[in-house]
Amino acid sequence: MVLVTGGTGLVGAHLLLHLIESGSTDNKKIRATYRELKSIQKTKSLFESYNKAPLFDAIEWIKADIIDVPSLEEAFQEIEYVYHCAAVISFDPKDEALLRKTNIEGTANVVNLCLVNKIKKLCHVSSTAALGDLTGNELIITEETEWNPEKPHSDYAISKYGAEMEIWRGQQEGLNVIIVNPGVIIGPGFLNQGSGQLFEKIRNGLSFYTNGSTGFVAVSDVVKIMTQLMKSTITNQRYTLISQNIIFRDLLNMISDALNTNRPKHHANPFLLSLAWRADWFLSSIFQSKRKITKATAKASYSINEYSNEKVKTALEYHFQEVEEYIKKITPLF
Repeated sequence: MVLVTGGTGLVGAHLLLHLIESGSTDNKKIRATYRELKSIQKTKSLFESYNKAPLFDAIEWIKADIIDVPSLEEAFQEIEYVYHCAAVISFDPKDEALLRKTNIEGTANVVNLCLVNKIKKLCHVSSTAALGDLTGNELIITEETEWNPEKPHSDYAISKYGAEMEIWRGQQEGLNVIIVNPGVIIGPGFLNQGSGQLFEKIRNGLSFYTNGSTGFVAVSDVVKIMTQLMKSTITNQRYTLISQNIIFRDLLNMISDALNTNRPKHHANPFLLSLAWRADWFLSSIFQSKRKITKATAKASYSINEYSNEKVKTALEYHFQEVEEYIKKITPLF
């Protein structure tokens, strides 16, 4: 039996669809975790948007939280393979404790139960945020780039790096593991998070762009690669999953064109962004509201980061989808 933690998130939901549709589980049953019953509807709606509603009934849902060991123990009954997709994504400093507890402690719980239940293989969804820091003579971030604890990192990045340390601990104790480090994941079905929020902001008239850059990848590529790695004999490796390194302005233009709406016209330079995150901090402190822009997200929006995907392309002979073509393909689903 196959277990998918975080089956109601962007990656988890698409992974469930791909596992069922492609038969990648070799006829093994699929179990997925959820924390709140209403959240299952998001995954069901995703299946419906792809006209795959009948496949949804193939999932065995179980209520479990990765930071609640008793519920997780029940989820692990009769499981052979685990895809660990559950995580908290936030760049709000107020969520530091939640990030560490869920992403690090929760992953430690998953690893421990994998060891206890003699799981055959674990695939962990990490992030490019957990990759290393370039030194003065390096230009491209790879799986071998070393993490420098002396450099500033967001709480989210630290939590994902800590989660990876738990995965490697499991590997040292005899667990077969795979780690994937996706860049910014583009995909439909979740308007309140990630790329879904970006599509909504552009549809509603986003005015500002930045000239930073990072790696982007289609969610369909992420789940295909995960399943291929799990079915392969490859173990104890990590892979950066990005299709292309893209300047944020160019990505915003791609989405604007696909939505047939106006492109953002105003450049948000570092100085303007520094004013924006400080103002947002002040207002959120006064009104106790969720942060819209933080120091970490402001810095990321004008930082230039380039990632290599050569390792996974070589290992699987994989060809990534072009981001612009994928955006055109999924826009009707938003």
